[in-house]
Amino acid sequence: MNLIGLTGGIGSGKSTVADLFRILAIPVYESDQRAKALMETNDQLRDEIIGLFGPEAYDAEMRLNRAWISSKAFTNPTTLKRLNDIVHPAVFKDLVDWTGAEAQRNAPYLIQESALLFEEQLEKRFSAIILVVAPEEIRIERVMNRDSVTREDVVKRIQNQLPDNEKIPASDFVIYNDGTRSLIDQVVDIHRMISHLFLNPLKGL
Repeated sequence: MNLIGLTGGIGSGKSTVADLFRILAIPVYESDQRAKALMETNDQLRDEIIGLFGPEAYDAEMRLNRAWISSKAFTNPTTLKRLNDIVHPAVFKDLVDWTGAEAQRNAPYLIQESALLFEEQLEKRFSAIILVVAPEEIRIERVMNRDSVTREDVVKRIQNQLPDNEKIPASDFVIYNDGTRSLIDQVVDIHRMISHLFLNPLKGL
């Protein structure tokens, strides 16, 4: 099965792009959302996260305290790396199970949405990579409104990700979510190119 990587910095709009691919009947695995779910349902993960962040990492009903974890992880690169080292193997196993499911077998290709695709050096996993980019100020405003966090908090998160100018050369397709270009048109064009590629693999990207 051909797996396409979909990535972009925080606030770039990659989740909106993922929804557009779903409208085109392309299954999308959302790594961030699945990671959060696994952190609440996987006993081993939960124990390791409590060991890293303390009991404050969960509330009384064992739901993830995302604000607490973010305040610790995104201000300390070492802690963030330790968190990723705990969570990513579980997410990969979950992804493998998802790609093998009956519901995915008739799709021309699958998409994995991953915010840290380049940061975690996952490029070789994918047949092609789609990068979503947007101006930094737009990204900051989006995340502030979405998560009810301060500008400083968003900037810290952005600083923990590679800049777009380093990711663009390594991407096969770039979607510009700057409010001046149609996301729908860009997604449809890329869908057509990827579908054509897999029908005619010798043509290359």
